[in-house]
Amino acid sequence: MKPAKGKSWTEKVNDEAKAHQVKKIEKSFADIPANGLMLIATPKIIDAYVRQIPKGKSSTIQRMRNDLAHEFKAEYTCPLTAGIFLRIVAEAAFEQLQQGKSISKVAPFWRMVDEKSSLLKKLSFGSEFVIQQRKKEGLVSKPKTKE
Repeated sequence: MKPAKGKSWTEKVNDEAKAHQVKKIEKSFADIPANGLMLIATPKIIDAYVRQIPKGKSSTIQRMRNDLAHEFKAEYTCPLTAGIFLRIVAEAAFEQLQQGKSISKVAPFWRMVDEKSSLLKKLSFGSEFVIQQRKKEGLVSKPKTKE
């Protein structure tokens, strides 16, 4: 299913028109204080990050934001665009699977999107695929226990 505006999800990931930016923000934004140095990544950067997560391992958006900020010499990564771009990566991977690409050749976004993720509810293809893939890799979330 194509997103609005005519480009496929895969085209959105591969769009080289916009480069990443690192800029000082004047006002506090989300968890970033005023005067923080913030990375605005790109879908391609998020895609590359997701692809390096080994099978059977998972990551979080927060960990990704910290890793990318460090890699691009910023203090923070924009939480808003990181979430949007992760969705683009997920939709593109599923789109590629629908077109016959092997699961080993797409970005394994299910290693970043768990059963409790707000992103899971936004995906155009629903949650079942993500839950199945996480189970196959042993990434099923364990219920929290009180200590």
